[in-house]
Amino acid sequence: MPRGQDLLNAARLTLVASLSALVLAGCQGNNNRAELAYVARPVETLYNAAYRELERGRYTEAALLFDEVERQHPFSEWARRSMLMAAFTNYQATRYEEAIASAQRFIALHPGSSSAPYAYYLIAICHYERIYDVGRDQSTTQAAYDALQQVVQRYPDSPYARDARLKIDMTRDHLAGKDMDVGRWYLRSGFHLAAIGRFQNVIREYGTTSHVPEALHRLVEAYVAMGVAEEARQVAAVLGHNFPGSQWYEDSYSLLTSRGIDVPGEGVEETDPGLLQRALDRVFG
Repeated sequence: MPRGQDLLNAARLTLVASLSALVLAGCQGNNNRAELAYVARPVETLYNAAYRELERGRYTEAALLFDEVERQHPFSEWARRSMLMAAFTNYQATRYEEAIASAQRFIALHPGSSSAPYAYYLIAICHYERIYDVGRDQSTTQAAYDALQQVVQRYPDSPYARDARLKIDMTRDHLAGKDMDVGRWYLRSGFHLAAIGRFQNVIREYGTTSHVPEALHRLVEAYVAMGVAEEARQVAAVLGHNFPGSQWYEDSYSLLTSRGIDVPGEGVEETDPGLLQRALDRVFG
């Protein structure tokens, strides 16, 4: 969906203002954020000036002006609009922390507003667009996941929830990928119990992601390395039942047979349902 299109449509007004009397002055704080010199202006003049800058794509300038509306006219309806518009324009300028702060302030002051779902969604998107690759710290990914869950749980029937659900799947895949990355490192380094913990977590917490077949195979590898044949065999049974014909099952099959370990074939749930249940209990328990 176009980013912030609803806000832009809702905010469209006749542009009547001039920025000539408003000048940039100084910096504030450690982030060197510019601020506007205080020049008293009517609320509509400020808001329209901000909106004009937004349409021009001058997002930082627009955010400053929207903030100025709130600063000069804090109890007006325009201040409520400007708070969310400042969040949106900061987002457009990739000033994510400022965008999150404005959206959070809007939610705190106007929790029952019809625009609250968008504010929650904007917070989630600011986190989501900063997700790093799985080789890095995933705190941002977790923050994105938590914020997206807020959107879905609070406003399940909103259009924002539909998009959030799609992005939740992607964040879960990233989080699972991080566990897999760490688990593989543990496995290569000989820390088998730590590796098993990571791979089991992928299966328990991210069971619908694309990483599950590999996680099962890596469990087989870890159990074989520890000399625990029965556990390796049972996990292979789960892998063969759920992902028959996959490369990961073929790799597990080859590994086990090379060690002389009998491998349950496909259809194990029909020939020995107890074996499959024991394997599931061990992996997911």
